[in-house]
Amino acid sequence: MRIAKEFRWEMGHRLIYHEGKCKNLHGHSYKMMVEFKGKPDNNGMVLDFYDVKEIIQPLIEELDHSFMVKSDDAELIDVLDKLKSKYILVDFHSTAENICYYFLDKIKSSKLPSSIEKIKVRVFETETTYAEDEINLK
Repeated sequence: MRIAKEFRWEMGHRLIYHEGKCKNLHGHSYKMMVEFKGKPDNNGMVLDFYDVKEIIQPLIEELDHSFMVKSDDAELIDVLDKLKSKYILVDFHSTAENICYYFLDKIKSSKLPSSIEKIKVRVFETETTYAEDEINLK
């Protein structure tokens, strides 16, 4: 059995290596679908949707209305510090694929019931583009 919940946030970034428009500061209205696969418990639930929100929402709040910045982008970090803007430092380029890995890693590290077998994350960078991956926990 699978369950899923959708989350949305606004976030800025840039890809300093990119030769096109993405080298510029810009932002997206991100959407993420998180899916859990497992056996329903005695109450008939794979995972309570309230618990899903308790796991994911703090991660979303950390990113919402912030900039995701690669830790070696000293120029942007300096500007964001001067502006007292919210940002999160990461050790990867902020592509949709890497953001997907970021969420998978954070979610698998949370306290999940032992009945959860698989987690799938789909991160939409735009309305028509996404990256998706999944991990098996068993």
